[in-house]
Parts: sequence; C-alpha cells; structure tokens
Amino acid sequence: MKKYALIIIDIAYTKLDRPFTYRIPQGMRDRVVPGSIVTVPFGRANTLRKGYVIGLSDRSELPDAQIKEIAELQAADRSGACAAETAGSREDGADGDFWVGIAAWMSERYGSTMAVALRTVLSSGKPGKPAVHREIELRVSMEDAAALLEAFEKKHQVARARLLRELMKTPRQPYALVVSKLHIQASTVRAMRAKGILEVTEEQVLRNPVSLGEVREDRKQLSPQQQEIADAVVRDFDTGRGGVSLIRGITGSGKTEVYIAIIREIVARGRQAVMLIPEIALTYQTLLRFYQYFGDRVSVMNSSLSESEKADQRERARRGEIDVIIGPRSALFTPFPHIGVIVIDEEHESSYKNESMPKYRTADVAAEIARRKGAVVVLGSATPSLVSYERARRGEYRLYELDRRLTGGTLPQVYVADLREELRSGNRSILSRKLASLLEDRLEKGEQSMLFLNRRGTAGFVSCRSCGHVMKCPHCDVSLSLHRGGRLTCHYCGYTERMPERCPECGSPYISGFRAGTEQVEAYLHKVWPQARILRLDADTTSRKGSYEKILSAFANEEADILVGTQMIVKGHDFPGVTLVGALLADLSLYAGDYRSAERTFQLLTQAAGRAGRGTRPGEVVIQTYQPEHYAIRYAAAQDHQGFCGEEMLYRSALLYPPAGHMLAVQIQSEQEDAALSEAGRARELLSAKEGNLFLIGPAAAQISRIRDTYRFVLYIKDTDYDRLIRCKDLLEADLAERGAAGGVPPVNYQFDFDPESPY
Repeated sequence: MKKYALIIIDIAYTKLDRPFTYRIPQGMRDRVVPGSIVTVPFGRANTLRKGYVIGLSDRSELPDAQIKEIAELQAADRSGACAAETAGSREDGADGDFWVGIAAWMSERYGSTMAVALRTVLSSGKPGKPAVHREIELRVSMEDAAALLEAFEKKHQVARARLLRELMKTPRQPYALVVSKLHIQASTVRAMRAKGILEVTEEQVLRNPVSLGEVREDRKQLSPQQQEIADAVVRDFDTGRGGVSLIRGITGSGKTEVYIAIIREIVARGRQAVMLIPEIALTYQTLLRFYQYFGDRVSVMNSSLSESEKADQRERARRGEIDVIIGPRSALFTPFPHIGVIVIDEEHESSYKNESMPKYRTADVAAEIARRKGAVVVLGSATPSLVSYERARRGEYRLYELDRRLTGGTLPQVYVADLREELRSGNRSILSRKLASLLEDRLEKGEQSMLFLNRRGTAGFVSCRSCGHVMKCPHCDVSLSLHRGGRLTCHYCGYTERMPERCPECGSPYISGFRAGTEQVEAYLHKVWPQARILRLDADTTSRKGSYEKILSAFANEEADILVGTQMIVKGHDFPGVTLVGALLADLSLYAGDYRSAERTFQLLTQAAGRAGRGTRPGEVVIQTYQPEHYAIRYAAAQDHQGFCGEEMLYRSALLYPPAGHMLAVQIQSEQEDAALSEAGRARELLSAKEGNLFLIGPAAAQISRIRDTYRFVLYIKDTDYDRLIRCKDLLEADLAERGAAGGVPPVNYQFDFDPESPY
C-alpha cells in the first residue's frame, strides 16, 4: 500500500497546475487510487479544497512533518467509496490511471490546465443523494403476534392493529406501500419498532431513469448493404484493427439499425458501448429503439437527469449493470470498465465541440479512448463534416455508404423559393406562395408538416431584401455582424465599417439586419389557419423536465398538424406522417459571420429535407431564401454532398481554413483593457520571432469584447501542421510561466481553442 498521493488541486490557475504531495491516512491506504477524488487542506490557511489523485508513491522528497494529510475521500458510489475506488478494487486502480491519462492527453492537446481536464473526465466525483428502499419486517412469532393483535384491539389502538394484521399476512412489505395503503403514521411504526415487534430495513438503491413500460419488440432485418457495413466494423474490432469508421448514409437509410447491429455484436463479446447523440431532444426516440434490443441494460445520461440520477448511472456502469449508455457529448466519459465501441451519430453537429475549457472535439477524444481500450469508433451522418469527410478521403477513416432509404421511397422533391421575387410581387408574409399552397394542401389531406427557423445563425448579419446582397468582410470572406451604434464588424480580423443606409449593390433602402422568432411564426399560422393543431418546440417550450419527450411524442402520435421550431426539430427525428418541410429563412445560417456558415447551412437544409417523406408517402421541401444561387442552397436542394464538399474545399484551401489547414484561436482576457491588448500584441510578436512564417490574424476585439468587466481580445494562427500550433500554445504558456516566476506577469488569462467551431 502506498503512503503518499500526488494530487492536482481543483483550481484552474496555471501557477498551481502541478501535483502536490499528501500523506494518505492509514485507514484510506487500501482505497485511494489514481482517479480518486479527495478533499485536502491547501495553502497557509489550510482551506479545504477538492483534489484529484494522479499518482501514488512510497517516498517523498519532503520531510513527513511538512506533508499535509488527505482530509476526506469523497463518496460517489453507494458503498461510500470514491468514484475511482470502485475501479481500484477491481483492477488495482487501472481504470483510474486510464482516465487520468486521458485527462493529461486532453490537457496537452487542447491547452487547458490539468485540473480542468480532470474535472471534465472525472465528473463522477459529483456525489448525489442516494435513493433508499425501506421495508417493514415482522420480528415476532405468529403466536406472539396474535396475542399482541388481541391486546391492540382491546385498547382500540386501531392503527397498530391494522399494521400488525397486514404483517401477519405478509411478514415483509415495502415501507412506502404499507404507509400509503394502510394510512399508517411514522410515529406508529416507530412505537412498534421500539417494542421489538417489527424492524425497518434500509437499502441504498441505484435509480434507473429509463421507464418505458412495455415496449413492443420490432426488430428490423438488415439490408445486405447495412449488414456488410456492420460486419466490417465488427471484424475491425475482432481483429484488433480498431480505428474510426465513417458511415455516410442518406436520411432514412437506416444508420441507427446499423449502430444497433454493431453494438449488439460487441456487447455479446463482453464489452460496453457509448452511443452519443447531439441533442437531448433526440434521446427519447433513440432510447426507444435501443430499448427494444437491450431492455434494462441500456440507460441515458443527459442534462435532464438530477445529479443523483447521473451518479447512479455512473455507478451502474462501473458495476456492469448496463451495457449501453445514450447521451450527448459528456456521456463519452461514462466509467465503463471495458468500452468496446463508441458511436457518434450526426457527427457533423457543432455541439460535439466543447465550448468551455478544454475545448475538445468529441470524435478525436473518442478515437484516443478507443485506441487505448482496443475499441472501435463509428461516426455517422447524412452530411459528414468536411473534417471527417476529408480524413476519410485521405484514408485516415474507413468510409462506408448507405444510399437507399429503408422504406424504398425516394428523397423528397425540393423547391427553392426566391424571397426577392416574393417581395417584388407584393408578398410580405412569413410564407412564400409555394409553401403556403403546400401547407394548405397538407392540412386538407390530414398530413403533417414541419416548419423551422435556424435562429442559431442570427448573428446580426446585414442583407438587402431587394437583391440579396450581404455585407461581407473584404479580408476574411465572412459576413459582417451588426453591432450597436450601426457598426459592422468582422469577428476574425476586426475589420469595421459603418452600416449603409442603402444597399451598395442595388441602391435599395431595404437593407437591414435579420431577426426572426418561432413565436411570431406560430402566431401567424394560428391567424391564417385557426383550425390547425400546432406545436412549437424551442428553448421556451422545453424548459421543463420531460417537455421534449411530451411534445415529440404528441407529434409522433399525430396529435398535431404542424410542428414549428428551431433547428432542433430537424435533427435525426423520424416522423413517418410528415410529408412537408419548410425552411423559412435559410439565410439565417448562411451568413453567420463564420467560415463554416455555408457548410452548416448545407447540412441543416439537407437534414431538414430528410424529415419529409420517411413513410410510404412522398415528401416535399420548400427552402425560402434571398440567395437561391448560393452553392450551399443549390447543393442542398440537389442533396449532393460530394458536390458541395468539392466546391467548399476550394474556399477553405484558398484561405487555409480547416480541414485544408488548422487554426488556433488564442483569447487573451483581462480586467484591464490596455493589459489585454498589450498582451495580445506581445503574443503576436513572440510567435513571429520564435516560429516565423505563420499565418497570423489579429489581434482584434472578440465578438463580445467585454463580459463581466473582463476585456477579451483574440489572435488567430493558421498552419497546415497541428503539432506546430501545439508548439505555439506551449511557447505562449512557457513565456507566461517564465514571467510569472520572475514576478512580471500581467493580470491576464489565456484560453486556447484548436480549430474553433465559431468566431470569438
């Protein structure tokens, strides 16, 4: 048993981001392992702080008198042990070592402190309030019970007699059932317990958030194309080849059935599976399909669960009580002892990029976990990201295709409505004439429709409603964003110009920033079609627990004619009754001030189109836009992923945007504006002097230049070599640490984001 523990203190401060040595109390030495989460006295005041054990040792360079002792081992599982202890008792701490190693890899690759990386990976350290199952048990013989019952009845102790009579029928019963069924007060139970008549036993239990009742088993036979892909991935696992496979399957082609087939085979080999989905809104439908195959051996992990419920699912995973976990990005760190496969559905979604430190890309972390565990990774999408598609094209990933719909139907007919023409013809409503006509037709036929607004893209871009011209940065080929005071700004290089009163292209006064909302759309629909049954799915209507499932279930059961929502309604859902989808303003995401805006628009519109005609009836889609000639719109209408990727890569290559190159965003923050700007300038000069021949942009004020009185500036670095960007990060960190040691560090904070998903 080791005597000392090396501990990272849970403080996200670079100067303290190193291991501190603590003595392990005698009573903890068989329980503290790498990955354990502890409480320790820290600093001169011995303030109790949370810490993460990253290693153990028999000796220390410091005298024992100078070494502080661990105060507490934080409980996370139901036996009172810490999260990593369970792993330690099973494999001598090997599982804890594994997750500490993943945290160290993430810290190095993404530029966060080790403390923050450990906090991300060892989230199982958050203890929840345990659930307790209580039972009442009769502790006297039947003869004694009969005598006691007679005495209770003579004394008119009705409650005691009622309880005793029930226990004589069934000597052991659930406490809650007895109390509710017999209307017994807790004081009655206590009194009878004090006399030794009965005993109340308590057992801590793990909650199961999956309560689907009886689910009809509807297992589908795989097509030859699906079976071939599943067999190939399982063969990679069996032969130890591992690696990452990318399934590009058109909407409705049955990717989920392939995932299930792969997971079933690998689970049958004694391994566990992580199934990642991009949105909590997709949990219900995905869980329903997996439950048909895995029953109670599947569970979920998402933000709708309480901390206690999450802790229970982590403990169930550690104990081997579940085989499959379904959830968004954070479910990747579920502490399964033997991960065999990680599936990332809709892998193109930006929600798979963590936007807080460490700013990791989920697919890359999954690949590293799989490499170390001897597992396989499966990515799937109808519209794979350019990054993944390029890796597959270069042979880094294995690429598989699903090009036929399971229903045997064809992809929907797509119409593009030019909103400039609608304006010229006098139509100023939310709906184009084509979409209004088709919506009327669906209401008459009793078929379902979906209308969506991609509000995420509303970064205040400015366009002309007459000719479609968009105000763009002359240096970065992204749209300018409208700020207060009529200022148009590029969030990559800081270029600024005044908001024009008229369109510089056609002279029209109809030039303004774009704003839109789902509530206005819903109100308009109610006004035009008062008889229509309308549901709305957005952040406002889904704030309560279970609201996603309630709305989606109602629509799936055809309790509504029209579903209105933001982009969350067009991602991965399968509604056979939907035959019409309307994209009300495609331009909202097309000009979001981001180099990925064309890619995201293409993906969103293609995914949206895929919601229509998934049943036996054909579907139709209407894309409303002021830029029908834009290549993202044209390729989305044609459902041509390869064509879009080919043209988009021309732009990425010309400006060295990912995946043609790599990009590092360095954000410098300070409560002193001059200090932040000066530090950003110093960072640029240092990189130019030490590395040379770098593609540098900025520094410029961040998109939100001040938050909570902290000023933010950003410097972008581009290069084809990812490792070179890591060297740049290391150089800046070393310089900051060197100046800090000399007492000359300014009051600034650095944040690093490799291949950022959106501008700062």
